[in-house]
Amino acid sequence: MLERPWYVSFNYVLAGTAIALSLLGLVAIKSATLHAPDARGDFGHQIAYLAVGIAAMLAAAFTNYHMWYRLRRPLYVAAVLMLAAVAFTHAGQSALGAQRWIGVGPFVFQPSEPAKLLVTLSVAGMLADPKRTFKKWWEVLIPIGAVALPAVLVLKQPDLGTALVLVAILTAMLFFALPKLAHFAIYAACAAGLGAGAIFSPVLKDYQRQRLLVFLDPKHDPQGAGWSLIQSKIAIGSGELVGKGLYNGTQTQLGFVPEHATDFIFTVIGEEFGFLGAMLLLGLYALLLWMGMLAVTAARDKFGLFVAVGIVAMLAFHILVNVGMTVGIMPITGIPLPFISYGGSSLVTCLASVGVLLNIHLQRTRMTFD
Repeated sequence: MLERPWYVSFNYVLAGTAIALSLLGLVAIKSATLHAPDARGDFGHQIAYLAVGIAAMLAAAFTNYHMWYRLRRPLYVAAVLMLAAVAFTHAGQSALGAQRWIGVGPFVFQPSEPAKLLVTLSVAGMLADPKRTFKKWWEVLIPIGAVALPAVLVLKQPDLGTALVLVAILTAMLFFALPKLAHFAIYAACAAGLGAGAIFSPVLKDYQRQRLLVFLDPKHDPQGAGWSLIQSKIAIGSGELVGKGLYNGTQTQLGFVPEHATDFIFTVIGEEFGFLGAMLLLGLYALLLWMGMLAVTAARDKFGLFVAVGIVAMLAFHILVNVGMTVGIMPITGIPLPFISYGGSSLVTCLASVGVLLNIHLQRTRMTFD
């Protein structure tokens, strides 16, 4: 085996872009919590989360990704048990009408965030199993069922956004895994039909239906379900070209935009840094996804390919939905903006996911000779 030194093959651009986005998130969080007495410690917490996340990224970057294939079953069980603990035991903690967190001593984390990565690794292992060819229709039900279980547990919290992320991850991996495009088309049609039917079923809560109505009609319930979208558009639009300046955003500093340190943090950047600041952020995301796609093309086996595809799909879906909902082109869902939104579980998971991509890309130069 011939292997180049790691420092020659390491994707510094991917790692640096992830860290740059996280630092930009610190700036946005500092502004978003400046006049919130109950959130003044969030900035310091996020710095600590960033340190843990960078450590997790480096650890994953230098861990052979094939180890996750061998651990695919324990990883899946761990993800399901964490989500079940939130849904069915007293370990779950509630906030804003949802039960999504688990407290371990002084630490509180959101299991649905690391579950995205764990499910990605385990389902990629199922798809890469050489015993399965997926030429028979019933074989496709195995990964679908594997994703359906954690998705149902997440819906129970309720957390529609994360459930949709899991579906997006599965869909991207199936596109590359299924041997015939017709099989994927059948899956996509069935998934779309189930999604449309869910709108009229008891699966969705009333507030979630109201959000869909606001998406279809932005003027619907302006003092209730439509308030967040209206204020978000005002904030982003008022930033104009260069923004109002750091800490000078009126919609941000006066608290007109709800959850502007988490779900709606893009409005902080749009208002205080303007169109140019928003384009800088989207440019960094484009660079991150491009580097992620390099890991996809560099994958030396099916497992690496499916893992890289799943992670890139996860990040892309988060970015598309979160940014889109703040400007009214996507329905409002409670998913964070990767690397930017406040929250340790999300930040550490995103950085650890980048670490896995780094290892897949790092191993592209390993050449074996008979």
